[in-house]
Amino acid sequence: MKKLSLAAAVLALSAAGLAGCAADTPATGSSSEASSSEAAEQSQHLAVTGAWAKAKSAGDMTGAFGTLENSGAEDITVVSATSPAAAAVELHETAAGADGAMAMQEIEGGFVVPAGGEYVLEPGANHLMLMGLTDDLLAGETLPITLELGDGSTLEMEATAKDFAGANENYDPDDASSENDAAHGAGDGAGHSSEEPSTGH
Repeated sequence: MKKLSLAAAVLALSAAGLAGCAADTPATGSSSEASSSEAAEQSQHLAVTGAWAKAKSAGDMTGAFGTLENSGAEDITVVSATSPAAAAVELHETAAGADGAMAMQEIEGGFVVPAGGEYVLEPGANHLMLMGLTDDLLAGETLPITLELGDGSTLEMEATAKDFAGANENYDPDDASSENDAAHGAGDGAGHSSEEPSTGH
């Protein structure tokens, strides 16, 4: 009886050990999956406020603006953007050209929104440029835009179209800090003539 009891005890301990190993395996996998899920959810920490775009005609280009707000603990990079309302969307910045004049160009590295901070898109400064609108964009309509982030996740945003006086003038970067809506609305808000798309892009 003692020998049988001893053998039974050994078997019971072995079974418990195997069960413990089996229980550990899913926990490791769950941790890995959670980590992967967290890394793919930067979009949950990014919000867009005050989004708007200039009302323009079909075939034209327009700028989209607003404030990107990052509530996360890590920087978030907007690497690209698309819209069903335009043939292409580019991320633009204001930079000094070879002649020293400020001009708009596609930004390298995307828009980096600092952790716990914000990144402002505005006329005469960094902005989203939508090329080749598929339809007229009228004041009051919403323009859907999808932002792609550095981790592969995406964020849907909608910009409200607005009309502005002086829309056929070239935007003057020197007026970028102006509070006047008309000055902010001059041209495409992107340093290009609103009459002709820039051939540089």
